[in-house]
Amino acid sequence: MDQVKVLQVKQSVFAANDRQAEELRAWLKEKKIFLLNFMSSPGAGKTTTLKRTIEMLKEEFHIGVMEADIDSDVDARAIAQTGAKAIQLHTGGMCHLDAEMTRQGLEGLETEDVEFVVLENVGNLVCPAEFDTGAVKNAMILSVPEGHDKPLKYPLMFSVCDVVLVNKMDVMEYFDFDLEKCREYVHMRNPKAVVIPICAKTGEGMEPWIDWLRGQINAWRA
Repeated sequence: MDQVKVLQVKQSVFAANDRQAEELRAWLKEKKIFLLNFMSSPGAGKTTTLKRTIEMLKEEFHIGVMEADIDSDVDARAIAQTGAKAIQLHTGGMCHLDAEMTRQGLEGLETEDVEFVVLENVGNLVCPAEFDTGAVKNAMILSVPEGHDKPLKYPLMFSVCDVVLVNKMDVMEYFDFDLEKCREYVHMRNPKAVVIPICAKTGEGMEPWIDWLRGQINAWRA
């Protein structure tokens, strides 16, 4: 029997996306726009954290937000109430965004009047980690109810993130969650990742997060 020809399509797709991502980052640098890719599983508190983040930074930066989801515009409406510029991106059933989708989103956002843009990625811990969106930095939220062992179960997500926000610290006493174990497991995957415990609902821990983010934005735009 003749041998079957095998094409490494997945590798080709990722390689093409990586090129597009680098081109997008170069464009962002030229325009002095800081793009943050924000990821988490559903219900971890991305939108709540983002709303509080906007409130704390909106006097310093012109902020735009791209809300990615399979359907609905619920999150974009919630973000628009903060005064930030917001658009909804529908992925047509896809569980992630790639660099070209992000570029299209930035085009739709009309970035002439923004300095800091957040891409709130589709909620899951697998697909979004596989695709470079062209963002300057990657951030994710791990909520206390999800458990401190998630870095062991979803290694790629934690390996690509520059900062991990551990959200819902106000309920830690009700869950079997070990913050120090969480830090240990995150650093097993990514020794350089910054781990910041927060509670987006109460505001606990938000200042260290805002200080980190402000520093990253200013360094990129310098």
